[in-house]
Amino acid sequence: MSDDLLGRHDVLLADLDGTLYRGRVAVPGAVEAVRGAAQRGVRTVYVTNNASRRPAAVAEHLAELGFPARTDDVVASSQAAAALLADQLPAGARVLVVGTEALADEVRARGLRVVTTADEADAVVQGHSPETGWPQLAEATVAVRAGALWVACNLDPTLPTERGPLPGNGAMVGVVCLATGREPQVAGKPGPALLEEAARRSGARNPLMVGDRLDTDIEGGRAAGMATLLVLTGISDAAELLAAPPRLRPDHVAADLGGLTARPEDLAIGPRPGWDVRVAEPGRLVLSGTGGDPVDALRALCAAHWAAGGGPAHVTAEGPAATAALRGLGLDDGGPSAGSATVAGAAVPDDAGHGDATVRRPAPPA
Repeated sequence: MSDDLLGRHDVLLADLDGTLYRGRVAVPGAVEAVRGAAQRGVRTVYVTNNASRRPAAVAEHLAELGFPARTDDVVASSQAAAALLADQLPAGARVLVVGTEALADEVRARGLRVVTTADEADAVVQGHSPETGWPQLAEATVAVRAGALWVACNLDPTLPTERGPLPGNGAMVGVVCLATGREPQVAGKPGPALLEEAARRSGARNPLMVGDRLDTDIEGGRAAGMATLLVLTGISDAAELLAAPPRLRPDHVAADLGGLTARPEDLAIGPRPGWDVRVAEPGRLVLSGTGGDPVDALRALCAAHWAAGGGPAHVTAEGPAATAALRGLGLDDGGPSAGSATVAGAAVPDDAGHGDATVRRPAPPA
């Protein structure tokens, strides 16, 4: 067994957007990392919360970008949702599908019948579709209020588009929640069902969940009892990681998928050579040292801050190397004047009300 991270695992469960690609462009180094894993006998299974596209279409897109992907390498929340239904319903049970025909096909593949009205429904499954409107939501509401089993493919509140975030499946599920006072079972991340289904299909004994979002990929991996790797190529940034509550904290952190060939201990949260972190008081950290890797500085900052209780953090840089590291992590505005910069989107609420992380730089000499 190799002493790098990849050598510790038999299957990679990889998120897509932000981890492997951004829209129609592969993340730099991602194709090479996945192909390198395949050459060493480590399969990649592509896991997605998107229930509107068939796995074959997802695999085709991945293959066009250069990833080794076949249809059976893709596990979508539509498949996990159908599995949840089949585990709880007898064969031939009637399911009201609020979503695309791709979702309906997964329901049929599990030996269940697809219906269109609440009066026929034993269960409701809800996935994203741009065609969903009031009539479909009304039928779902009537069925759920009558006691139908209710499964949501995911609770993503928005979808990224070229016009900005637009309502996602979670927004539509929220309508039915408000109308019924009930909550659905959830198949997609951050629930464990999608990742458990991916592990079952691939026969994984020791999978590694790899993703760019703390609140879906990492939380989902932890919920499924899997090791996790956060890559800083997508949504979650250094500030969000620093402020993360325990349920969102990854086992390993890397700048990108190149981290798969690093030693696990070098990717783990903990003290790192060349960097010193002092907790001046709870929530206030001082970074100093001469280390060259900003992500190493982040690992050290997280270790000290989490050990001190976590929550909102104010980080001060002492010395040019620390200042450069914070700038490299996106925790510095890089401007010529002193002050502080709060990273947008760094808030990660939890039961304790933890929020964002802020970095402060000392004022230059007058």
